Amino acid sequence: ARLPANWKGKRPEAEPHAMHGLILDQVFDNVQLNADADAARVTATLEAGNFRGHWVSQMRLEFEARLDHRAFEFSITATNVGNEPAPIGIGWHPYFEFPSKNRRQARLHIPARSRALVNNYDDVFPTGEVVPVTGTPYDFSRPEGAPLGELFLDDCFLDLVRDEEGRVVAKVIDPEANYTLRIVGLSPQIKAFQVYAPVDKTFAAVEPQFNLADPFSPIWKGRDTGMVTLPPQQSVTYRV
Repeated sequence: ARLPANWKGKRPEAEPHAMHGLILDQVFDNVQLNADADAARVTATLEAGNFRGHWVSQMRLEFEARLDHRAFEFSITATNVGNEPAPIGIGWHPYFEFPSKNRRQARLHIPARSRALVNNYDDVFPTGEVVPVTGTPYDFSRPEGAPLGELFLDDCFLDLVRDEEGRVVAKVIDPEANYTLRIVGLSPQIKAFQVYAPVDKTFAAVEPQFNLADPFSPIWKGRDTGMVTLPPQQSVTYRV
C-alpha cells in the first residue's frame, strides 16, 4: 500500500508525508438524520473498498453521531468485507475551545504514563523513544489536571490508565469559566491521545486514537503501536 503524501511542515526542507488518514475527504453514503426536541442522531456508511488503491482488502465503515442533553457520542464500526486480513487505525480530531479565552489557566487531564518524543514540532515525526511524564511539564495525569501555562503541545500520550469500567477519561478544564468537559474513550483499542495546543490559541485538540503515529515504522522496535488487524468478515468499533 502507498499513502498519499498530502502534508508537510513549514520548513523548506520538510518532508512530505501522509496526514489525517484516508476518509477525511470522502463523500459518505446513506446519510440519515433523525432529530427531535431532546436528541439528534446522524448515521452514514462508507463503502471504502481499498481506499482508492491505498490499502489492502476491502472495508466498510459505519458512522453514528448522537447529541443529547448529556453528551455527544461518536462511533465508527469498521468491517473487513474483503478476503484478506486488513490493519486499521481509527482516530478523531475534535477541537475544544476554552470558554474564558484564557489559555494560561486552562487545564488538561490526560491519564497517561508516558509520551512519544518527536524529531521537532514542524515535522512532528516520532523518533521511537518513549519517556515517562512523571516529574516533567508534560504530566497531566492527576485528576485535577495541570495548567497549560506557556507549554506548546503537539504530543502523543500513551500507556493510558483506564478506570474500573475500562474507559480512558481525559478532561478539558477551564477554572475561570467554571467549565469541565470529559472525553471518554470507550473502546479498549484506544491506545493513545494526541494533544495539539498551540500557545497563541484558545483551544486544545484532544484526540483519542487506536494507534501511534507511523505505526509500521521500525523505530518502534516491536512495541504494540495500536493498529488493529481485522480478519475477513470481522469488525472493530471506535467509540468516544
